[in-house]
Amino acid sequence: MARWEYWPYYGLENYLYTTPFEAKFNMMDSTKWMQENWFHSITSSIAYVISIYVGQKLMESRKPFCLDNLLIAWNIGLALFSLLGVCRMTPELLWSVRENSFEYSICTASFAQGVTGFWTEMFALSKIAEFGDTVFIVLRKRPLLFLHWYHHVTVLVYTWHAYKVILFVDLDHFFFFFFFFFQDHTASGRWFIWMNYTVHAFMYTYYALRAMRKRLPKMAAMMVTILQILQMVGGVFIARQYVIQFQGNRYHAVITDGNGNKVQKNMIMEERLMEKNEVENDVAMKILLINFISRCIIDCIQSAGEN
Repeated sequence: MARWEYWPYYGLENYLYTTPFEAKFNMMDSTKWMQENWFHSITSSIAYVISIYVGQKLMESRKPFCLDNLLIAWNIGLALFSLLGVCRMTPELLWSVRENSFEYSICTASFAQGVTGFWTEMFALSKIAEFGDTVFIVLRKRPLLFLHWYHHVTVLVYTWHAYKVILFVDLDHFFFFFFFFFQDHTASGRWFIWMNYTVHAFMYTYYALRAMRKRLPKMAAMMVTILQILQMVGGVFIARQYVIQFQGNRYHAVITDGNGNKVQKNMIMEERLMEKNEVENDVAMKILLINFISRCIIDCIQSAGEN
């Protein structure tokens, strides 16, 4: 089976330095694993919610743990991880818009390859690691909002589902499968991932400084909240633009086969697939809007509690 790649794309040669993990990243193996295991985002979410209930019950008769040093290390670790994600994703994002077009950036998922492909995979996996935020809340007996764990659960499931795409194709029916592949692939994910990495780099840095009991201006909490809100507004805008791009009946795709030969095709959407795409995008828009509202409420409550 040949390996199919997007064209054009921002390759390893465009980076001054790549780590062995980035250089060895295999988009098809990664996506196949996610196709076979994405349902674990649901099982993990169920286990997460049960653990919250059990944890709170166990902590009812206990004193809160003093986890300041662990909390500082946790927040610094996530801040550095997010900063690395920003540094590795930004060049490809700028290239996709400057050298191609905004339409390319939301319709062609070339970021799923190479360096950005690795950091996309890390982004998806990090949504499980971020459950750790809730562990600190439970063990320190801090107020836990429903919207907090709802946000974590929906982001995990949505992210893993978006990563799950059709990349392994039957070469005898290549264009048929490639058609479905572009229908289901969340190319606009490059924007969501970049925005989330960026906001989390600031957010976890702020949380780390708070855990260190550093005196911060009140404006700092407000800025974190504003960044979160801007992320959600930007997400809704990108999602809407994605829907608009698929309002028409034709779109363009360019890939290369394992020998580097370009394969180009204009494909017409069938009516039933248009309806399927509209339903999926409607669901995605609703999830984004609900998360937007929940994130705003969480940040406003946290900011009010700190001031």
